[in-house]
Amino acid sequence: MSDNELSSKIIGAAIEVHKQLGPGLLESTYETCLAFELRQQGLLVQSQVPLPVVYKEIKLDAAYRLDIMVENRIIIEVKSVDELAPIHLAQILTYLKLSGRKLGLLINFNVPKLVDGLKRVVNSL
Repeated sequence: MSDNELSSKIIGAAIEVHKQLGPGLLESTYETCLAFELRQQGLLVQSQVPLPVVYKEIKLDAAYRLDIMVENRIIIEVKSVDELAPIHLAQILTYLKLSGRKLGLLINFNVPKLVDGLKRVVNSL
């Protein structure tokens, strides 16, 4: 399955979660439900994946955690905020760079229509 096909499946699952729950809940609720929905589709899903920082060739646990990693390829950063800010985009770009991954999805569930809270983020590696 290509990254585009996989990201489409993820977006479909996020839309289903949003349709069932609506806006206004905690990020952790959306994260748990989205991970469940993706697992129901038979995808490999990891939640709260530790992400070390490599500093001067030393791997340090800096307490970063990826919300969701799908098929060990796509990072999902879940938000429930009034609106996405530049810092949210910087956060997922940093996660992509630190993990060596190419594609991430920034999903803000605190919107009336989920399409308005979706950002596809590509790391140029």
